[in-house]
Amino acid sequence: MNRDNIDRQAILNEVTAAFYRYEQALVSNDVDVLDELFWEDARTVRYGATENLYGISEIRAFRQGRSPKGLDRTLHNTTITTFGEEMAVTCTEFTREGSESIGRQMQTWVKFPFGWRIVAAHVSKMG
Repeated sequence: MNRDNIDRQAILNEVTAAFYRYEQALVSNDVDVLDELFWEDARTVRYGATENLYGISEIRAFRQGRSPKGLDRTLHNTTITTFGEEMAVTCTEFTREGSESIGRQMQTWVKFPFGWRIVAAHVSKMG
C-alpha cells in the first residue's frame, strides 16, 4: 500500500469520530448505538474478556443482557490507523476505577456505503 494512503487526515477524522461515538455508547450503555456500529452480519466477531461472540445475533444478545453498571473507564495509549479510505484499526488500553487491571481493546473498522462499522473486535485484560 502506498504510504500516502495511510492516515489520510479526512479518513482519520471519520474513524476517530466513530471510535469515540462507540466509546460514549459503551460507557453509557447505549445498546442501539453499539448495535449500529457493529457490522450486521453473521461473520462479525467479538472476542470479549470472558466470551467469544460469533455473528451479530450473539453480539446483540450479549449487549442486551449486560449490566449497565461499572462501564465507565479511562482510555490510555489509544492509536487509530487508517489504510486507504475503507479500513482502519483502533487499539486502546483502559482502566476502571477501583481496579488495578489493565484492559485492552482492538477493533477492525470497515467503511460501508452506510458508514463505518466494526467487523472484528477483541477485548482482554492483563492481570
